[in-house]
Amino acid sequence: MLKAGAQKLKTAVEARSRHIHRWTEILLPFLVLATALVVRKADWDLVALAKFKVFDTYQRVSPRVWDPALPVRIVDLDEETLRRTGQWPWPRTLVAELLRATCRGAGVVAFDSIFPEPDRTSPPALAKTLPASAVEARALLSRLQDHDQVLARTIKEVQADGCQVVTAFALTNGDSDRSTAVKRPVLTRGDAPESFLFPYRDVTPTLPLVEAAAAGNGSMNNVPDLDGVARKAVLMFSLRGKPVPSLAAEAIRLAQEGGDKAVYLLRSTGQGESTGGAQTGLTAVKVGGLAVPVDSNGGVLIHFTRADAPRSVPAWEVMSKGFDPQRLGGGIVFIGTSAEGLKDQRPTPISSMAPGVEIHAAVAEQVLSGHFLERPDYAEGMELTFIILVGSALILLMGKLGAAWCAVLAAAAIGLFSWGSWLAFLGRFGGRRMLFDPVLPAMVVLMVYLFASLIRYLRTEAEKRQTRNQFSRYMSPDLVEQLAKDPGRLKLGGEMREMTLMFSDIRGFTTISEQFDAHGLTNFINRYLTPMTQIVLDHKGTIDKYMGDCIMAFWNAPLDVPGHEVLACRGALKMIRRMNELNDQWKAEADSEGRKYIPVRSGIGVNSGPCCVGNMGSDMRFDYSVLGDDVNLASRLEGQSKSYGVDIVLGAKTRAAAAAFASLELDLIKVKGKTVPVHIFTLLGDEGLAEDPRFKALAEKHAAMLAAYRGQRWDETDRLRLECEAESEALGLHILKLYHLYEERVAACRTEPPAADWDGVFTATSK
Repeated sequence: MLKAGAQKLKTAVEARSRHIHRWTEILLPFLVLATALVVRKADWDLVALAKFKVFDTYQRVSPRVWDPALPVRIVDLDEETLRRTGQWPWPRTLVAELLRATCRGAGVVAFDSIFPEPDRTSPPALAKTLPASAVEARALLSRLQDHDQVLARTIKEVQADGCQVVTAFALTNGDSDRSTAVKRPVLTRGDAPESFLFPYRDVTPTLPLVEAAAAGNGSMNNVPDLDGVARKAVLMFSLRGKPVPSLAAEAIRLAQEGGDKAVYLLRSTGQGESTGGAQTGLTAVKVGGLAVPVDSNGGVLIHFTRADAPRSVPAWEVMSKGFDPQRLGGGIVFIGTSAEGLKDQRPTPISSMAPGVEIHAAVAEQVLSGHFLERPDYAEGMELTFIILVGSALILLMGKLGAAWCAVLAAAAIGLFSWGSWLAFLGRFGGRRMLFDPVLPAMVVLMVYLFASLIRYLRTEAEKRQTRNQFSRYMSPDLVEQLAKDPGRLKLGGEMREMTLMFSDIRGFTTISEQFDAHGLTNFINRYLTPMTQIVLDHKGTIDKYMGDCIMAFWNAPLDVPGHEVLACRGALKMIRRMNELNDQWKAEADSEGRKYIPVRSGIGVNSGPCCVGNMGSDMRFDYSVLGDDVNLASRLEGQSKSYGVDIVLGAKTRAAAAAFASLELDLIKVKGKTVPVHIFTLLGDEGLAEDPRFKALAEKHAAMLAAYRGQRWDETDRLRLECEAESEALGLHILKLYHLYEERVAACRTEPPAADWDGVFTATSK
């Protein structure tokens, strides 16, 4: 019958497998390619955010090393400066004073703030606020210098002395007709850049008087990514379709020799470069004589330094007497603020909140030092190639290697690509620091693997389902599951394994069962067997069978279980503790129901040795079970637990393997049906009890008592027995029945002394 069922199963499974394979081989490659293309082109927010987080991690692990030799500094309007000098905005005369002080140690000064309105503290402005009757005061104030004119004149004066000044404007999307000055021409090479640059419709400029005096004028805007984190600095924006430079770009331009005459050149992929799978857009912005690689929108990826890089100097120090101008480096100085109240804080990959002016300073440092994070135009092409090659390999090899090895292949490929991405970030390939996205390739490869393994899983489950349907009537559920996983195991016979066996039985079960009807007895048995079974399973054992109230279990088959003897001992101890808890519950229930409570105790026998284990039974019904002399001995040991008044009886091999546990020898005994005597032991506790000095003393006296007994020294045996009784009770072990047994044996031996060559062996007459 089994052979006929197996042949029917084989035919059905093969037909189903051919059907699945046929569609799998056609659809999966197209699905892989379509998934890769859709995800790559869609640039989903979730994928983009994951990519950003990976690149952020790269930065935190390996930030750019700040070089004090780079001539870029920040004059910081920090909290202490505002406390000493007054809140922002300052009078323009004070700004002019700060500018003069800064220019003593700078070649270019860029304001990371705009001056959009006339200074309200200027004397002419104050004159307008006075009443008409204050004629003389109004006339006097009107004759005093306008603060904005003072600032404009100061800008011209410091520039005449060689310190170039850059003013700022803010791009918006308002509806005014305001404009701002573009100091130098912006040339293009390739496609017109307007469609690539970030577009704005409006601008908030610095006062024309001040703006006109400055040699440079740039946007102070920052364009964060979709999660609000600033990862790049945009060098060029679009205002009403016309390119306008950023604050940092203007500072970089003026920092070069002849920068006041320099122009900008925007290069795009439209001039003929290969895009390598990337979208068209800008590739570089040439600022004077410096070519800066940018992304398609004109952004420079910033490689941040640590947040504590000492590039900032408090403004109050710069304005104080005795300040050393050399601290400003003689190059580009950005005047900005780290004060929280001025709300110029941006999250970056390095810091949860960093002053916005540091972004301008960072990009200036990178351009001047030639240190860039590049996303080369062939990066997406390489990523797509990786996806197709690895995805195709997984599809082709899934049927041959299986899901596990393909998982190793996928993990190795993803790991290799991710490692390459990290090395590229470190600049290990030709010295260029490049960004390759490990997230999207990993996600697509993972999707391919999951889809391919799902197809394989469905095919395997179809085989298992057929197997279960065919053989569930002939085999136990456990064996059916094993057979479904490996049909090759469908055979009778077995193997020899070193195993540990356990038998557990309720003592006096007949008396206990008389309290219940059929339903109550079933409920009682289930309440006992369920927790005991769970304990066996928790300790990596296998339940062989239930025989009424008896549990038969074994360890170390069908799978290897290292330390199976120790696990069985721990399980046995826990079963006894759980039995005590059940007794408390049953007593409470009996008291509440007004019936007699009979304490329930169990005996456990544990033995280890070589056994034959495998599928045993008939052609129509068989189970995975175990046979052997050591199995029978384990059963006999369980039966002897009642005779010796202990809960757990161990065989010698089990006790030797679990020597660290607290145990005492019970006897040298010939169990029923055996001719060779064996040493048997009782298990009383774990390693904690074994290390108790009181137990060590008891174990020593107990061993001495057995030696005296086997040496027929009856008086010494009785003396040691009494001491053992007292010490065992003090430890709460409750093994008096064992010592009373030896008391009776000694009394019998005094009446009928054994032969002179007696070996101390006790022959059991019951199981």
